[in-house]
Amino acid sequence: MTNPLLADWTGPFALPPFAALKDEDFGPAFDAALAQARANIAAIAANPEAPSFANTIEAMERAEALLDRVSGVFYNLAGADSTPAREALMRDLAPKMAAFASEVTMNGPLYARIATLWDTRESLGLSPEQARVLELYHQMFVRSGAGLKGAAATRMAEIKERLAVLSTAFSQNLLADERDWFRPLAEADLEGLPEFVVAAARAAGEERGQPGPVLTLNRSLIVPFLQFSPRRELREIAYEAWVARGANGGASDNRANAAEILALREERAKLLGYANFAAYKLETEMAKSPDQVRALLMRVWAPAKAKAEADAAKLTQMMHADGINGDLEAWDWRYYSEKRRVAEHDFDEAALKPYLSLDAMIGAAFDTAQRLFGLEFRPLEGPFYHPDVRGWEVTRKGRHIAVFFGDYFARGSKRSGAWCSAMRSQSRLAGEVAPIVVNVCNFTKGAPALLSYDDARTLFHEFGHALHQMLSNVTYQFISGTSVARDFVELPSQLYEHWLEVPEVLERHARHYETGAPMPAALREKLLAASTYDQGFATVEYIASALVDLEFHDGPAPQDPMAKQAEILAAIGLPKAIRMRHATPHFAHVFSGDGYSAGYYSYMWSEVMDADAFAAFEETGDAFNPEVAQKLEEFILSAGGSRPADELYTAFRGKMPGVEALLRGRGLLEEA
Repeated sequence: MTNPLLADWTGPFALPPFAALKDEDFGPAFDAALAQARANIAAIAANPEAPSFANTIEAMERAEALLDRVSGVFYNLAGADSTPAREALMRDLAPKMAAFASEVTMNGPLYARIATLWDTRESLGLSPEQARVLELYHQMFVRSGAGLKGAAATRMAEIKERLAVLSTAFSQNLLADERDWFRPLAEADLEGLPEFVVAAARAAGEERGQPGPVLTLNRSLIVPFLQFSPRRELREIAYEAWVARGANGGASDNRANAAEILALREERAKLLGYANFAAYKLETEMAKSPDQVRALLMRVWAPAKAKAEADAAKLTQMMHADGINGDLEAWDWRYYSEKRRVAEHDFDEAALKPYLSLDAMIGAAFDTAQRLFGLEFRPLEGPFYHPDVRGWEVTRKGRHIAVFFGDYFARGSKRSGAWCSAMRSQSRLAGEVAPIVVNVCNFTKGAPALLSYDDARTLFHEFGHALHQMLSNVTYQFISGTSVARDFVELPSQLYEHWLEVPEVLERHARHYETGAPMPAALREKLLAASTYDQGFATVEYIASALVDLEFHDGPAPQDPMAKQAEILAAIGLPKAIRMRHATPHFAHVFSGDGYSAGYYSYMWSEVMDADAFAAFEETGDAFNPEVAQKLEEFILSAGGSRPADELYTAFRGKMPGVEALLRGRGLLEEA
């Protein structure tokens, strides 16, 4: 029988034939796709004709089409719905895919063709988009080691293969720790928990095959447990299990993996002539250098730490008033912070959730996109890759734009966190190719699913990434959608979060899941008034992680990353009751691939821009101003990587912003 991954996909919108896919299809499909890609690359490199943009760059754009198709399906499924077979194949594929990438970027004749085009670029009559694509291809080959010879070239290939193996192991170890840990909860352990937390614990118990409620390491369950449980000893057990992911000893321990990854990254950078990995990585980002990153983080660190320390003093007083002596601990912060929020803002998270059902927030995200960009969303019938997944066709004025999948609920087969990916990216080189975009979250399942405000922000954040993919309007896949500088990629997502705070969005969509009544104006005003509450804590835990990431890569690789982590945190004076948002053994952003390595700062770099970008709407007095929305689409959302990020932002806003808007948005400006 024909492998469904290799056959033409003739269904609606050329979607993958999910119902026909079997785990055993993927290995043979990758073998065939890799063989085809190798043959295509070899033909380009051996072409006797003089290099041209068409027979070299455009040919390369087409060369891996089948591999892109198979990879787009497999890696989405492997992250969102893993199985033992998929995990085994990921381990097998990691060195194979890395070896293939090295074969391409270190292919001497192929690089010679690209170098010839680069050297003669002024005479080629290229369009601006083509010139940019050529620039990025040349840059990719140079930075991948195309110019290395002999032993250096061989070692570079070995490093890439080993890094791929280690990154895959890091991710799978983390998933194993998250999947395997749970704690049964007796009825007495449910004391003080709102009904939505109890319901989530019971649902988690059902999923784990347990007779009663359980606590898991799913963020949407463990965070509200830490917020509301008065049982301090249980909070400590839960918190320590949460932060110990990847550091529990045994086969799933990630500490040795992290150390080896850091050492190999440093070696890779030095083979290419860079002082360290941070210098190599940041060269192509907006920040350009580690010093620029450090300057931004430390500019925000001082006021954030001062705010957090002032807050810690108040929370300690509250804890002592409860008869608990000693220091405020990390497992105490969320509990007493929630009590303080109720006391100071008369604002209770539990009272908010009935107005933030998942369906209502999906509707809010869609309606905002319709008002800003004219997009419309029509539900699609499955089956998709999992029964929980929902699908929509995205259109504008009757024209098909994209297919959007939402995979919102936590499950044991899904890695933690939230992300956006594309099973297929937009391009026009081989005709109009519309994207298939996926948002994956880890919300607690319910009937209905009720979100925290933080969950709702996550939904809007990931949908901002999805818009970057769906509205892409370029010819070449290489620069499509989110193929931009890492410290620019978070701009659309963080910008989109701002619309969740627009009063008319809440008024229209934040409605009680049972009665349909709108969120009371008083509750909405309390929510918005408390929007900067506890930002000292949130900013400190984030910057601590970003600085550890930066220092790990800006200098000699530490032989003992945990000791280096402790040294960095001591040097900046991390408050005792706050820990890093992501400690090294579970810092997937940094160690599950190179994406955010030396780049976790990029959320804050982008936040400087997103605060300023939303101000462009606020200055008109209309959060849905059509002229500003049109400029946002033209210069940011549709442009992909067609121009350098600073050029795109300046074209949208007129100039690059300063850090003041970020500080103001986090409620930190007065301490600056």
